[in-house]
Amino acid sequence: MIYFTAGESHGPQLTGIIEGFPAGLHLSIEKINQKLSERQKGYGRGYRQKIEKDQVKITSGVRHSITLGSPITLTITNIDHKHWSEIMDPINKPDPETNLREVKNPRPGHADLVGGMKYGHRDLRNVLERSSARETAMRVAIGAVCTQLLNELGIQIAGYVRQIGPIEADSDQLLTPDQIEQEISRNDLRIVDQDKVEPIHAFIDQTKKAGDTLGGIVRVIAKNVPAGLGSYTSWNEKLDAKIAAAVIGINAFKGVSFGDGFDLGTKPGSQVMDPIYWDQDQGWYRSSDHLGGFEGGMTNGMPLIINAAMKPIPTLYKPLHSVAIDTKEEHKASIERSDVTAIVPASLVIEAVVAIELCKAILDTFDCANMDRLKKQYRDYCDELKTY
Repeated sequence: MIYFTAGESHGPQLTGIIEGFPAGLHLSIEKINQKLSERQKGYGRGYRQKIEKDQVKITSGVRHSITLGSPITLTITNIDHKHWSEIMDPINKPDPETNLREVKNPRPGHADLVGGMKYGHRDLRNVLERSSARETAMRVAIGAVCTQLLNELGIQIAGYVRQIGPIEADSDQLLTPDQIEQEISRNDLRIVDQDKVEPIHAFIDQTKKAGDTLGGIVRVIAKNVPAGLGSYTSWNEKLDAKIAAAVIGINAFKGVSFGDGFDLGTKPGSQVMDPIYWDQDQGWYRSSDHLGGFEGGMTNGMPLIINAAMKPIPTLYKPLHSVAIDTKEEHKASIERSDVTAIVPASLVIEAVVAIELCKAILDTFDCANMDRLKKQYRDYCDELKTY
């Protein structure tokens, strides 16, 4: 399975194409739209989320809610495009007197300057329109398609926020996806520690008044993933490496780890390896999950634990020092409409890309033409592993 996305932040629409998806899956558009709606929520979000009401439209690859095996095309209309139609017109350039909202003062931490240098753009809007996190709406939609396939195989997945700025809000125990979903539904921060909701709200408000932004840490848990997805035989077939690349490919993410993550480097091996056991009921299992469900680049049958660190958003309402690309005069960086923090929706984006990579690994391992055939092969494989 491969997928592509296209579209600019203020363009007419976002487009996604999924190729290599099996025929015969009953696809719920309501579940896709539910994830898109959740992505637009969260304390600390900006005004644009009140403008856009993201809804997906399926234009190929699905008939009567059943996937056909042919490429699936998804589109999400940008409602705000009506205010940008002249500025973003793909064919005709407006009258020179029209305010083109050109961007000449690059923002530190964004793709503006380097993208302009690479592609030779003299208006940095040509960079920021595609490098905007608006594109992640389509990855959430594609991830929601993949999650429905995973659920058919009994695989559960959930993403949530562990920390916002310096405030930790995680549980002392590793929760299941069902437990996570139950807890994060009780607040607008997608955190599991309800006692931290008010302190984090206050901290976000304080940061907004200061014209600053916040990052944080998210975690994704995937349960009932069978052993053996990925491979040790070549570095580019390691599934944890593919997931790490997919996570870092999301806007503003600067770190990724599995299981206990960087803490693994501070402890002796006897405290971080996961002892192996076997019994007739569950087959092979580990008594702990410090390594986050991966060994040798392959899943080992334990829950997958993926952690990711997001830097603060680079658009500041009290902008940092910059230099105009035309005159080379010193200026403050340009200001675009933005959030105080996007860590809440980012947990959904991380969940989506992990679901995509798991789905790709499964479709690479089993017959991916037909859903019923895939499910049979998958069940037989899981039964075989249990008695190995």
